[in-house]
Amino acid sequence: MADILPGYNVVTKLGDGARSAVYEVIHVATGKLYTLKRVTREAHEDDRFLQQAINEFSVSQRLNHSTLRRSLELFKTRRLFKLVQVRVLMEFVDGLSLDRRRPERLDDLLRLFIQIAEGLGAMHQAGILHTDIKPTNVIISADGSVKIIDFGQSCPIGHRKPRIQGTPDYIAPEQVERRSLTQQTDVFNLGATLYWALTGQTFPTLITRHGRTRGTQTSSNKPPPAPIDLEPTLPPALSRLVMACCAYDRAVRPKDMAEIAGRLAPLLPAAQRHADQACRENPEPTASADVSTATPVLPPTSDDSLDYSAISEIINPHTTERRSGPETTP
Repeated sequence: MADILPGYNVVTKLGDGARSAVYEVIHVATGKLYTLKRVTREAHEDDRFLQQAINEFSVSQRLNHSTLRRSLELFKTRRLFKLVQVRVLMEFVDGLSLDRRRPERLDDLLRLFIQIAEGLGAMHQAGILHTDIKPTNVIISADGSVKIIDFGQSCPIGHRKPRIQGTPDYIAPEQVERRSLTQQTDVFNLGATLYWALTGQTFPTLITRHGRTRGTQTSSNKPPPAPIDLEPTLPPALSRLVMACCAYDRAVRPKDMAEIAGRLAPLLPAAQRHADQACRENPEPTASADVSTATPVLPPTSDDSLDYSAISEIINPHTTERRSGPETTP
């Protein structure tokens, strides 16, 4: 596949998505590694995947923060005046996604999420929302630094999308209900990701992987369990923060990422002391993923199961009501 992009050779394929593939490539002249995302059009409905790749490049050009993956060049291929392929050359990130390398020490986890909050805060300062923060979109390098990836679903603050976009286990209520999106949308996505990182369980959002709504959290007779209910050793303040982030009412959530980072940082000293004490009491090394030599397997960045533009109707199992599905235009 030496001709995938002139001047570059494929080192390995990193992942597949809907109409897309992600490769590790090497620049022949310099020997430098990059990531290349290639999206191809096979049918009319694939236009949205091409547009997401273009959007990822466009958004990246407006961002400048160490935690946000950079897109370097965009290549478009047309046939008979029709866009049929998009390739995005991106910064290569050597690491593992959070779902494959969840920190075992609470202090390490807190440092990680402070970095994520800082990266999202930088996006918000540029007027942009990520809208799809989840474990597979956070890459952890060998030194513990973070890269946030996949800006294909990013949009301006205040934007209202014509269709449901997001990942079921981390999607905010306003994304499901197609209301305007704000900084608190990313707050919810981040809170749901932190919920999973702390408990190993996913937060019950308003929509399932099968396009079924659960009803509003405020109308549920049984509220979702707090992280401390599942892991009693967690600091109560951390558990309260997570549940505030995942509140249905945006007014209850932290107002921005600076507030989240500011509430996580004071928890670090006690978490570090507790982890150090545990290591002294149990000196045997704990097995962990070796990210210094591992080749990352990037997740699909576009997948029909994570983008509800193909759903014609959404079913609420608590009633027999059926609501019109999202629009299908890209």
